[in-house]
Amino acid sequence: MNPALAIDTPRPLNEYTPTTLEMLKAVRREGFLGWMLNTWRQQGDLFRIRMGSQSFVLVTHPDHVRDINVTRRERYDKGESYDVLRELLLGNGIVTATGDDWRRQRKLMAPFFTPRGVEKFYPIFLSDTQQLMERWRSRHLGSGRPVEMLDEMMLVTASVILHSVFSTESDEAVLRIKDSIETMLTHISDMRVRPVRVPQWVPTPGNLRFRRAQKLVTDYIRELIARRRALPTEQWPDDLLTKLMTTKDEETGTLMAEQLLIDNGLTMFAAGHETTARTLSFLWYALSQNPEVERRLHAELDSVLGDAPPTLNDLKRLPYTLQVVKEVLRLYPAAPMYARDAVADDELDGVRIPAGTRMIIFTYGTHRHPAFWDEPERFDPDRWLPEREAARHSYAYHPFAIGPRICLGNNFSLLETHVMTAMLARRFKLRLKPGHVPRIDMSGTLGSRNGLPMLIEAR
Repeated sequence: MNPALAIDTPRPLNEYTPTTLEMLKAVRREGFLGWMLNTWRQQGDLFRIRMGSQSFVLVTHPDHVRDINVTRRERYDKGESYDVLRELLLGNGIVTATGDDWRRQRKLMAPFFTPRGVEKFYPIFLSDTQQLMERWRSRHLGSGRPVEMLDEMMLVTASVILHSVFSTESDEAVLRIKDSIETMLTHISDMRVRPVRVPQWVPTPGNLRFRRAQKLVTDYIRELIARRRALPTEQWPDDLLTKLMTTKDEETGTLMAEQLLIDNGLTMFAAGHETTARTLSFLWYALSQNPEVERRLHAELDSVLGDAPPTLNDLKRLPYTLQVVKEVLRLYPAAPMYARDAVADDELDGVRIPAGTRMIIFTYGTHRHPAFWDEPERFDPDRWLPEREAARHSYAYHPFAIGPRICLGNNFSLLETHVMTAMLARRFKLRLKPGHVPRIDMSGTLGSRNGLPMLIEAR
């Protein structure tokens, strides 16, 4: 064999094949997320995990994150890994679409989600946060009873997204749609961890709950569309659903089909409220554990805002508040990992990646990589000072994914989180229930297996 050719031959992936018993013990002890983190630390930045008939490649190094999402992105797409989401929740909406279908949807929807575009929803962020503050004052302030912070944040972000997408008015409708979507998401998360998947047509209690929730949500969106079409367009509310219904595809000149309107309505709600709620929940947890950070945050808010709610211009004068948000997204990314499927043979760092390989991009690990983050487990908003951020690897931070398929709603979520942090931290302190130690883990998205019970106190 020619030695030069041998040098250029890609090497096989290192493999880690735990027994079922080993994995179950580790997950019971450390949680799934903890097990993944420890496995990465032991096995390295690029390796295959085999579990029975299932396997995937765990990707953590920022160079590989860049290759898959940007420089070699034509070799990766949202393939088989997203089939369950396509089938049961999001259809062919913007998150799960592929190829030309995705490009058309992205081109049509992107203008609604630019930094300037999402500013039109600012009044909704203010009013829904104000309602939450009033509820906290009347029901929880000084009661001595902890509230489940994940539930509190889910409620307010669900209200924001339903007002922004559908102009939903009643609190009853907000709760009904929120609960139904969360039933669907829980069902899908449970399916993914079951050793054997029960077909959807089998009338198990879980399948029946899922079908009822799915019908309620799709019927709700379908009825909204029908009611709007029965009115002159000048009477339609100025929300995201109206934008989707009235914007034509530049290439075909056609409007979005009804099923795709439903798919994208579901997508915007499911992706738009849960992830932001989890970011906010872990922000309050992080502040409760880092009193010096909280003190600096309060000092900035008091200096800039006084007693008034923030304006858009005020937010530009709250840089430390935004640094806190970014550090929460680093240490507690709502989506700790995401999948890409190899659609063509590739080679990463001298390792062969065959077509059909499932790549799991481990955001939670990248954000803790000791080669790119000093004291990675420490909560330090000063990491986001401009000079320190500019010096860092561009792909060491990707809480919303990265590249052309970066989350379309990232600007919406960042602005919403910035506003809510400023308003709520100006008036309240949140304290973890004494003695409670969260068991941070993931089930689809980041959470705590024993919740985040917190006491609400006035500042």
